[in-house]
Amino acid sequence: VMDNKDSEAEIHPLKTEDVKAQEIHENSVERRILSKQSSRLSRWRTAAFFISLFLCLIIVFAFSFIIPCPERPVSERTWFRHYNDAVAYQFLAIEDVNEDKVQDVLFAFKANNGSSSFNTSCLDEGLPSPCAFVAAVSGTNGRALWERPAAEDLEWMECGIQQLGVAGAQGCLLVGRPTALTALDLRTGEVQWRQSSDFGANYTVLTPVSVIPDVDGDGIQDLIIFAATGNKIKTFIHSGRDGKQLGSTGSLTVDGRAQYIRLDLGSSSYFLFYTENSLYAYSLKDLYSAATGMEAKLPSLGQDPEWEKSIDHTTHHLSLPSFGDFRYLARIPGKTHENILVVNSEMATLINAQNLQTLWTLNVSRALRESLLGYYKPDVLGIVLESEIGPNRKKVMIVESGSGVVQWDLKLNSGAESPSPATLSTADHRSAFLIWGDYQEPGNETRSRAPFQKLYLFHPSYTNVLLELRNTTDQIIAFSAALFERPRHACYVLLRGPRAGTEPGTVSLMKRKLKEDVSESKVIWLSQVAVDSEQYVRDRLYRMRFQSR
Repeated sequence: VMDNKDSEAEIHPLKTEDVKAQEIHENSVERRILSKQSSRLSRWRTAAFFISLFLCLIIVFAFSFIIPCPERPVSERTWFRHYNDAVAYQFLAIEDVNEDKVQDVLFAFKANNGSSSFNTSCLDEGLPSPCAFVAAVSGTNGRALWERPAAEDLEWMECGIQQLGVAGAQGCLLVGRPTALTALDLRTGEVQWRQSSDFGANYTVLTPVSVIPDVDGDGIQDLIIFAATGNKIKTFIHSGRDGKQLGSTGSLTVDGRAQYIRLDLGSSSYFLFYTENSLYAYSLKDLYSAATGMEAKLPSLGQDPEWEKSIDHTTHHLSLPSFGDFRYLARIPGKTHENILVVNSEMATLINAQNLQTLWTLNVSRALRESLLGYYKPDVLGIVLESEIGPNRKKVMIVESGSGVVQWDLKLNSGAESPSPATLSTADHRSAFLIWGDYQEPGNETRSRAPFQKLYLFHPSYTNVLLELRNTTDQIIAFSAALFERPRHACYVLLRGPRAGTEPGTVSLMKRKLKEDVSESKVIWLSQVAVDSEQYVRDRLYRMRFQSR
């Protein structure tokens, strides 16, 4: 076949050339067609790209500018709420009620009617007038979130209790008079349950009410309540789901007016009851068995062998080094476990809660109130102690919890009803300390019967500086400080007016951003050496950032 083609090419050479030229022409035409098609496809791809980009920009524009974002109220620097013809209870709680990531304020007052925001009255809950109201107020602008007539009178209240009424719900627990337990939903103020309980005549509820593990198997943690009458302490266990009493009433014998603290030691919990002269210890297992008549089988209701050795099981006295008398006991966090701070009329002693041995002792005369925790050094826990050093005079000390060394102290004029101090954690892993009193330079002290109530800020970055934030002659019922928003919106809250049991008047609730007072504060040098200018000190403390621990 190849020979035939070759011979044909030799015979017709021109024909062969024509065929080749035709093939070249056809290939050229085909390439031009393909080139035109490719050009069209390229234009379509470009058009598709720009159309896609344009659509994306339209979507972004719509979400950014056209579709409105949910409005979030701007936190006001200062707000007030006033309640006329009312008295206030010594109670303040800081919780996020409406879940907007800003802390809100809960408090209680007694009046015939609530505020005009809700127009609620005592009769709405079948209560005589006047009655105790519980109110939640927005931390952003002071707007009332809810108000609820809760009891004829209020003895004690705590908010932020987990799993109260239903699983996963936070609530407020109230102890009212006449005897009644009431659980409120933290978010709405609705009554979850209300139960009457016979605590006995002339009782005093020992606070706080303790939350214990679920002992009735309904999936909700339960409550243990202690009511003191004379030298007897009655024990009541109530269901956290519906408030009903579980079992019967237990009874403990003490030698005077008692208070208590609770210690958690791993799988065991102990309740320490202390009077002026005695200290008693009961395990949660013993209290549960006494109240229900049943043996506790839950793993969380165990007993600690070392503690059981130190308890006299006839009287339940706890063997500790001799203290003479007891002003108060407090739990102090340690590196691996909690320790016990014991304060009497002359000294403060820290006890190792595992082996009940003394860790350190510090001379503290006539302690005024329970201790407070804060950080003078970065990440080194300190204890704030206030003690009376004379008529209308007090001493404030910051003590390192690990060693008992006094890190800083200050002497102030102070009235009998001076508010408790507060601390706020700062971003440098220390604390800002808010202290009430009336500072006067050494050698120029006057012991007025009614000294001014001045609020001071102290931060360990300036050990010789106090900032005077405000002064007032109003009666302060309750004071608290908290980080309302991260990381800079640190605020304090004041509840002022007539207290429960006195003639009604105007009750005032105020939230104030701390930085507003810092910028206008008076700088007080505790020593004659001024390291920086006063404005530099204000500016530096104004820029201070806060954090929650």
